[in-house]
Amino acid sequence: MRAFSIGALVAGSIALAIGLFVATVLFGPLLFWVAWNRLDFAHAVGLPELGFWGIVLATLFLGLGWAGKMTITAIVFIVDPSWFHGAAQMRWPEPTFRNFVAIGLLAVIATRPRAERRWERRRGRRRSSGWPHSS
Repeated sequence: MRAFSIGALVAGSIALAIGLFVATVLFGPLLFWVAWNRLDFAHAVGLPELGFWGIVLATLFLGLGWAGKMTITAIVFIVDPSWFHGAAQMRWPEPTFRNFVAIGLLAVIATRPRAERRWERRRGRRRSSGWPHSS
């Protein structure tokens, strides 16, 4: 019964949290690398392949909210302002299964739960219960 003590529960929770964090930090960039470089989505839209830090920053950019995106943009601007003067000739990717899978992988990284959904759900319950005055 000592195996199920509070200490084991806390240690297990900490180990789980660390494992999830490590999996997220490693899994997100790995998905982005597969979609961008291995499935050649970069070439499909007319952009170059990305190196390690480009993949890490792009993964964070997709996964973070507005403040995180602005922070990454500021970091890139401070480190290499000439990067913003580069010209890119992007094009719409061909409708192939390979590009479909690449877009799906990038969408998985970009999707995250939003707090607004809970707020809308709460407001919807109030309205349906007749609050404040329903006809």
